[in-house]
Amino acid sequence: MKRKLSNQFLRNFLVIFLLTILATALAFVLLSFASGLISGSLAKNQYPASAIIKKDYRQIDASAIVQSGGGVQVVDKEYRVVYSSGLDTIGKDRLTAEEFTTFLTESKSKPYHYDILYQPEGEFWLIVTFPTSIRLNFSLVYNKEAAAGDFMRAGWVITFVVLSYILLLGLFAFIYSRVTAASITVPLKKLCYGTKLLREGDYSARVDLRLRNEFAELQNTFNEMAARIEQEITLRKKSEEDRRRLILDISHDLKNPMASIQGYTELLMRKKGMTEPEGEEYLKVILNNSKRANRLLTELFELSQIDSPEFSLKLIKTDICEYIRQICGELVPQLEREGFRYEFDIMEESVFTLLDTNRFSRIIQNLANNVMQYNPQGTLVAVSLTVQNNQVVIDFSDDGIGIPAHLAVNIFNPFVRVDDSRNSKTGGSGLGLSIAKKIAEAHGGDLTLHPNENKGSTFRITIPVI
Repeated sequence: MKRKLSNQFLRNFLVIFLLTILATALAFVLLSFASGLISGSLAKNQYPASAIIKKDYRQIDASAIVQSGGGVQVVDKEYRVVYSSGLDTIGKDRLTAEEFTTFLTESKSKPYHYDILYQPEGEFWLIVTFPTSIRLNFSLVYNKEAAAGDFMRAGWVITFVVLSYILLLGLFAFIYSRVTAASITVPLKKLCYGTKLLREGDYSARVDLRLRNEFAELQNTFNEMAARIEQEITLRKKSEEDRRRLILDISHDLKNPMASIQGYTELLMRKKGMTEPEGEEYLKVILNNSKRANRLLTELFELSQIDSPEFSLKLIKTDICEYIRQICGELVPQLEREGFRYEFDIMEESVFTLLDTNRFSRIIQNLANNVMQYNPQGTLVAVSLTVQNNQVVIDFSDDGIGIPAHLAVNIFNPFVRVDDSRNSKTGGSGLGLSIAKKIAEAHGGDLTLHPNENKGSTFRITIPVI
């Protein structure tokens, strides 16, 4: 790619090179043409020395020249300035032969135009002077009578100058084409390299072109694309890891009750002469384990249902203060039966939200179940409802054992439980908080954990007010 682009730029600049040579030649022609157009209007050409010269210099009329900004001087054969009017660039009344010769030879290099004419009868030089506006001292003259050697030398010099100009111009075009090509091919090469890294699986690849042109926009687009791909891959890996862990956790949590059911069922079938109390005890164990397995499968089904794209809520306008009071009233008998204390602080005013009342009650019920499963009797359970920043804020707090710091970050992930041993007697399925959080999010709110400073924990539910 680099060579092709560089060659393309070189071909383009070769065309520019040829056009530049053509434009240079045309410029000389135009300058010559322009010189002919304006020569007649210049003061130096309107008042040449030949137009005012007289045999007697005293009869010369220099008024028109002086009015046009020029000057007239007359130098006799003794190199004395015998007449001067207007602009005077000689600055002396008398010159030596050497000074006058120097004046004549250096007149072309001064910023003045001199028209010098000798009057043989009056034996004087007439000098007409005008300030030079613009002067181009380039001219090409060919005389057949010139010496052959001079002609050859002059020809070689002109050829050398022209070839040097063309070569220098060509060199500049070549260098500029390479520099211009590099300004495009180098960023492209970096982008191609970054793309190859992405193709090979290095999703952390980024491009830094340090430019502020269109390539910078392309760089930002590439980096954003790479970041999004890296994020998607990371999420996919995490999802895969979560899926594997979920399968392991499901297998683990189902294995124990199913093994227990199978074991006690085989025991009932094999054991002869079993007393009625023993049989009832074995059947009770089988029943509890079947309930546990059924509860786990039900919550798994509910969790997958909530994650399904087809999941939707049946939202109705609800006075959430009255609704929470009803739920808390339903919790009271259960809390008293388990030996827990309780406090409820619900606003008296009506606050309306859009709720799926059947789903939302699961949040409070799951939080209550967690408190009763992991905390000792006598633990205080507090529920409060306030409105903050146009949101209903429900705090479900307790002063129990709290949640360990290493579990607080992932407490809403499936199968995360305070009881690390996954004891069926002290812990639930580990899906309740995950289900509760997803239900809160489906309502446009959230469920978060706020550990208390002293002890216990606070789960905060937020729901938008309508």
